[in-house]
Amino acid sequence: MDRIKIIDWYIIKKYLGTFVFTMAIFSVVIVIFDISEKLDNFLEYHAPLSKIVFQYYVGLVPFYLNMLLPLINFIAVIFFTAKMADQTEIVPILSGGASFMRFLRPYFIASSIIFFFSLIFNLFIIPETNQLKIDFENTYIEPVSFNSKMYTNMRLDKNTYVYIENFDNVNKIGYRFTLDKFKGQKLEQKWVADRIVWDSVKNSWSIDNYSIRRINGLKEKMDYGQKKDTILDMNPSDFKVYDNVYQAMNMGELNERIRKEDMRGTGVMDNLLIEKYKRFVYPFSAFVLTLMGVSLSSRKVRGGVGISLGIGIFLSFAFILFMQFSTMFALKGALYPFIAVCIPNIIFGCLGLYLLKRAPK
Repeated sequence: MDRIKIIDWYIIKKYLGTFVFTMAIFSVVIVIFDISEKLDNFLEYHAPLSKIVFQYYVGLVPFYLNMLLPLINFIAVIFFTAKMADQTEIVPILSGGASFMRFLRPYFIASSIIFFFSLIFNLFIIPETNQLKIDFENTYIEPVSFNSKMYTNMRLDKNTYVYIENFDNVNKIGYRFTLDKFKGQKLEQKWVADRIVWDSVKNSWSIDNYSIRRINGLKEKMDYGQKKDTILDMNPSDFKVYDNVYQAMNMGELNERIRKEDMRGTGVMDNLLIEKYKRFVYPFSAFVLTLMGVSLSSRKVRGGVGISLGIGIFLSFAFILFMQFSTMFALKGALYPFIAVCIPNIIFGCLGLYLLKRAPK
């Protein structure tokens, strides 16, 4: 295998340098547009300047850069590759005996670096910054006035079912609590309480004004009381009403929530699986869009860089739209989440191979 040569280092530096510069430009644009849109909310809810800068925008910028990564990557590849082609830098490389696949090697070395950092950010950094952003948004931008979850049915294990009519997320109190415990097909215990309250010190629940019906064949026993501490396999976080709560979960929390949801069946499994698969699959777009970008812009055309850049922006926006559409098909239709997450990379990967066949040799 050939060593990395001077031309390889030249392309890698150009690729990564253009990529970082493009990210910096997008960061400034994101902040400017967001300030113009959210300024009224900041003033209305009296958001402190320190939290706006060090909480909200520290969380917002990585979120949008991660979402727009395909666009940023594609623009970076097309911009400097089309510029190389316009300045007739690619023709001598191919005329000197290098194959187009050999010419692609430094591009894929650079895209491997982007893939690695994107994967690390998706798995470890983005959930933490998302938590900062979400906490700020739910306090100063779109505070939820009715922060309660209604009519929750939950399965704690294969024999235990819970129903809470109304859970107050602010005070961590559930109202009209019912617990049914079965043994096989037969009801063994039925708990009914006016309230269930989370004790953050003990990390346990207490039920108020309760009755417990115990059934043993034809015999029944009733217990009554004012207060009883109990440990249940559920937490106040299971009742959060924010739609964006899964984006702020780290991988451990996400896997644990998936495990519990598999048993409980509350209807959010697809959301959880999509969020999990996205973190692993979407970084592969670095390879897909690099292949497309080089194949598309390596030929010298009339009009210079502008035409290639315009086509690249159109295709990268189409890629992002495909991501959103496939996600909605999984959430609203019968498409399995992993397939939905992979569809954009598969479709545009095939397009990249087609463009590769038509690329100059």
